[in-house]
Amino acid sequence: KKGKKGPTEKGKSGNGGGKPGGPNRMNGHHQQNGVENMMLFEVVKMGKSAMQSVVDDWIESYKHDRDIALLDLINFFIQCSGCKGVVTAEMFRHMQNSEIIRKMTEEFDGDYPLTMAGPQWKKFKSSFCEFIGVLVRQCQYSIIYDEYMMDTVISLLTGLSDSQVRAFRHTSTLAAMKLMTALVNVALNLSINMDNTQRQYEAERNKIIGKRANDRLELLLQKRKELQENQDEIENMMNAIFKGVFVHRYRDAIAEIRAICIEEIGIWMKMYSDAFLNDSYLKYVGWTMHDKQGEVRLKCLTALQGLYYNKELNSKLELFTSRFKDRIVSMTLDKEYDVAVQAIKLLTLVLQSSEEVLTAEDCENVYHLVYSAHRPVAVAAGEFLYKKLFSRKDPEDDGIIKRRGRQSPNANLVKTLVFFFLESELHEHAAYLVDSMWDCATDLLKDWECMNSLLLEEPLNGEEPLTDRQESALIEIMLCTIRQAAECHPPVGRGTGKRVLTAKEKKTQLDDRTKITELFAVALPQLLAKYSVDAEKVTNLLQLPQYFDLEIYTTGRLEKHLDALLRQIRDIVEKHTDIDVLEACSKTYHALCNEEFTIFNRVDIARSQLIDELADKFNRLLEDFLQEGEEPDEDDAYQVLSTLKRITAFHNAHDLSRWDLFGCNYKLLKTGIENGDMPEQIVIHALQCTHYVILWQLAKVTESSSTKEDLLRLKKQMRVFCQICQHYLTNVNTAVKEQAFTILCDVLMIFSHQIMTGGRDMLEPLVYTPDSSLQSELLSFILDHVFIDQDDDNNSADGQQDDEASKIEALHKRRNLLAAFCKLIVYTVVEMNTAADIFKQYMKYYNDYGDIIKETMSKTRQIDKIQCAKTLILSLQQLFNEMIQENGYNFDRSSPTFSGIKELARRFALTFGLDQLKTREAIAMLHKDGIEFAFKEPNPQGESHPPLNLAFLDILSEFSSKLLRQDKRTVYVYLEKFMTFQMSLRREDVWLPLMSYRNSLLAGGDDDTMSVISGISSRGSTIRNKKTKPATGKRKVPEAEESSSSDSMWLNREQTMHTPVMMQTPQLTSTVMREPKRLRPEENYMGVYPMQPEHHQAPLDYKYVDDTQVTWMLAQRQQEEAARQQQERAAMNYVKLRTNLQHAIRRGTSLMEDDEEPIVEDVMMSSEGRIEDLNEGMDFDTMDIDLPPSKNRRERTELKPDFFDPASIMDESVG
Repeated sequence: KKGKKGPTEKGKSGNGGGKPGGPNRMNGHHQQNGVENMMLFEVVKMGKSAMQSVVDDWIESYKHDRDIALLDLINFFIQCSGCKGVVTAEMFRHMQNSEIIRKMTEEFDGDYPLTMAGPQWKKFKSSFCEFIGVLVRQCQYSIIYDEYMMDTVISLLTGLSDSQVRAFRHTSTLAAMKLMTALVNVALNLSINMDNTQRQYEAERNKIIGKRANDRLELLLQKRKELQENQDEIENMMNAIFKGVFVHRYRDAIAEIRAICIEEIGIWMKMYSDAFLNDSYLKYVGWTMHDKQGEVRLKCLTALQGLYYNKELNSKLELFTSRFKDRIVSMTLDKEYDVAVQAIKLLTLVLQSSEEVLTAEDCENVYHLVYSAHRPVAVAAGEFLYKKLFSRKDPEDDGIIKRRGRQSPNANLVKTLVFFFLESELHEHAAYLVDSMWDCATDLLKDWECMNSLLLEEPLNGEEPLTDRQESALIEIMLCTIRQAAECHPPVGRGTGKRVLTAKEKKTQLDDRTKITELFAVALPQLLAKYSVDAEKVTNLLQLPQYFDLEIYTTGRLEKHLDALLRQIRDIVEKHTDIDVLEACSKTYHALCNEEFTIFNRVDIARSQLIDELADKFNRLLEDFLQEGEEPDEDDAYQVLSTLKRITAFHNAHDLSRWDLFGCNYKLLKTGIENGDMPEQIVIHALQCTHYVILWQLAKVTESSSTKEDLLRLKKQMRVFCQICQHYLTNVNTAVKEQAFTILCDVLMIFSHQIMTGGRDMLEPLVYTPDSSLQSELLSFILDHVFIDQDDDNNSADGQQDDEASKIEALHKRRNLLAAFCKLIVYTVVEMNTAADIFKQYMKYYNDYGDIIKETMSKTRQIDKIQCAKTLILSLQQLFNEMIQENGYNFDRSSPTFSGIKELARRFALTFGLDQLKTREAIAMLHKDGIEFAFKEPNPQGESHPPLNLAFLDILSEFSSKLLRQDKRTVYVYLEKFMTFQMSLRREDVWLPLMSYRNSLLAGGDDDTMSVISGISSRGSTIRNKKTKPATGKRKVPEAEESSSSDSMWLNREQTMHTPVMMQTPQLTSTVMREPKRLRPEENYMGVYPMQPEHHQAPLDYKYVDDTQVTWMLAQRQQEEAARQQQERAAMNYVKLRTNLQHAIRRGTSLMEDDEEPIVEDVMMSSEGRIEDLNEGMDFDTMDIDLPPSKNRRERTELKPDFFDPASIMDESVG
């Protein structure tokens, strides 16, 4: 580089170099340097506005002594990188940059300013960048050309940017890129000045000789030469930065650094396009569009947007566009929505610059995004669509008088919108299309007069009329635009919900509703008259009154048009039996029957007349229909059904209680039960209508002061209706059964105990709890109609697409049925144990119902953790029994069926989460039930053969990891109660589930107090610890209590050691024990249940414990006295245990034949760290040393007391 000094020369040249050891130095460093350096860094950190004055001060300092000023600037960059080190003058003068950087690398202690959080660092980056820009701007006329300052700074930043320290690399890259941007601005100014100087020189030289000023020519020539030299110097600096920093850092491992490089190169190309906007620089942006980080890809797109926005630059972008266009199009589907939005906006700019660049296929890739659920993507795609298809380019349209209606300029655009909607083949998503284009095509979408004219007016000469399909699409689009204007929020699925409208938006909303009402109050009756026989069109048109300002009917004197509308609705009700049309009519009456407006009486009279006629007709038809001795003909059935459909549709939105529809519907349904030949549609609508009758009566007694007779009448009708629904659950027709099931679930939910919430205790007589038979029938329906294969439920096969659609619809229906039943479980309307049949399907039907079943588990666990755990284990037991029934007891434990049950257990265990304290009681209860089930069925061949359900322990072991370490010991004790001596000796494969489960309970026991010899040190001391004395208030435990507790209150004795669920370890007399750390009262047993004094504690029955949800882990506190009575016996036998322990380990499985004293399980369960005298020099492993236990409880008691099994102690004490 021209004139550039090497890093070792920077302290030896230039004016004002100064001596390093003068009086203004302290320890080789300028005394003022710290103050100056701190001032620079503090100003940048605080983001003060005095940046220029600080830079000016630094320039003055540089002119006075450039080495000191540069040292300040160097330390400023070092400090901005988060480095605590300081570059001294000695280092600056004698060390290479690489050596300085290496030394500074040792001074980091954490984050650096660019990544720090907090308000003081929030503006650091912008202030840092501003400082560099101001520095170059203030130095651009002199200092940057002195071949010293810029050389030093660029050399330092280049070295720092190549550091392995992220802080150095990130900060220096940002500084270098901003320095480059400032230099580009300087170069641009130089280029402009050169052009001006050249023009002045040419103008002066072209003058005639007499008027030519040679001095001025010489001056201009000299100025041009000087500007050229400066430009060359700036170009050398920019080349040094670009090649030394950018080329290496644009592909840095850190995404933020790559993003900085791309953002700045975009600025260079936009700012100084003559120098930078060429393929040599554009290629870096093109390559980086494939970056794996969305942040970097986003910077590429925003950089390109700045270029494509300027149409003058299009010629320079042609090659780039052709090379990278496909990549930009593909980025419209980027997984990062922000990137996709900017890609679409970039393509919109490309489209505006040159329509020929994008092919039809490219455009179609963007078109379909107007239906995206992500609104910013859809809006960007809508703008692209509007620019491509709807931008009017005919200059004559702007000059002609604005025509309205069918002849308006928007008419063709509306047709184009309809054509596009139909071609996209997404006819159920017109609302999404309208919302996508709402911001950019508001005038077009609000031209309802044009849309109305296209529907009502005859086509002009030579104009093709709209087809029936196009008219339906136009009506749907028109409805969506009216809804969007009236509601002012996106359709469902877009946006986070309704937002608060601004005053301007509210005014626009009111103006639009007025415009809609004034136009369609007149036009809607005409539209309904024209399309009265078309169900789809009528259904959409009848929704328009919901968005009317009804006051305008009165203020605008439009009553006659209201009467016309009511007549049309009445005619439509009489003509149609389609449910959607009838419900639309019902909702329209509901919208118009608003008591706040003066039109209420007029509409109410029309509605009452219509209902009167329908009710009278229904009663008359029903009487004839039910009185016929022979089977009614199809015409009579059709008349009854059509009238019932109309009444049901109106009863949904209107209270028809005064017509007393319960009695006639009840007779109809009862006849259907007795005869069994009622048409299914009649039954379905009769059930639905009766359901509405019940709900309207409930609303009546809830809102007003009802009498006791009203409640009793409603209670009677509700109970009778539930019985009818229960009868129809066994109907041969599936649709009838589904309707009965859905309505029954709704009624049970509504009339459950929840009905009294909110201070409505007066409704207590209405509470209805289903009996066991009804619960069983509901569950059977779910098992028969929900948990089935899709092929079994799908019988329609009109083409593959229709088949797929029917499968999806059938699955949706089944999901609704399952959700209705699960809601009963969650709200405890039915017994929670009925959920076992649901939970066991979790894995098999995970794809279809996994989310529903998992949510049900979560909700039931919140209600009752213990009962939920019992339900989960019950579901596994049911699956296990089903497998036994199918394969017998000699099944293969590696079979897919058994493996599936184990996998389901594993999934169940995962649902308990990571907080073991919260689920402690539930997990313990689960293990209790599982152990009891495993040993429930003894083997008829004797104790030498495993219990029939022993393999269930293999499944139960999946939950062992969810036990707390201290609870594993307690569960192990409970397991031993079911084991006999013969079982403990067995090592055959059939006994592997037992061994596996035992080992799962022993796993992780190294840190537990699980053995009688835990906590005992064998090294040195034999002092007896006598400080801890038994509690007073002992009482003799009766035999009846002992029996009860041993069977049903199994491991809940009060503890004073590390865990609240273990028995108190006896104070042994042979060796010293450390004083156990006692729990604070609030910590004992998680603070859930207070520990009561023992002399107040009555014997607990397990059933009572379960009913009151008091954990079974607390139930055995009554046995503590009996345990303490055996402490002396424990001390006497402990020495004997220790003496025989070494022999037990050596002799292995043959031990019990010669010597039955050692209790090997206690050895294996003790912590390795606490029996150092046994473990020294040997690899103690419970899997390798698996010695059999004693023969029975009595033998074990003779050897030593069983400190973990209260039953053995009680046997001894009572006996």
